[in-house]
Amino acid sequence: MRIELVPLILAGLFGLIGLGLIVDAWTPDEIVVKRERRRRARLERSRGGEAAIGLGILCMAAAFAGRDTWRYSVVAVIAGSIFMLFGAMLNARFLGQMISNRGALRRRADASESSRVESTRPPKL
Repeated sequence: MRIELVPLILAGLFGLIGLGLIVDAWTPDEIVVKRERRRRARLERSRGGEAAIGLGILCMAAAFAGRDTWRYSVVAVIAGSIFMLFGAMLNARFLGQMISNRGALRRRADASESSRVESTRPPKL
């Protein structure tokens, strides 16, 4: 394999990832997940933000595919960076929750509720 093919392979891979994000942004959630299994519902993601991130990744893929010979590769990288930054700003709360996932989901709702549950259990022998 020649080393010149590596950017083309990366461009194809990033292109598929970008297309996947765009398709995921515009398909309804009920197709994949029928019912939410969490105790508390997740924050709703911004579909426009997810599509913007997908467009940014497609711009980066175009810059990879164009390599050094394409005249507009710098413009594609700048546009891709702006799209990805805009998409990340629209989905900032959603991304923060997905990364940290701390808070009320891992704690009990009330301490008095846990003492009631312990009082109804049979004693350990």
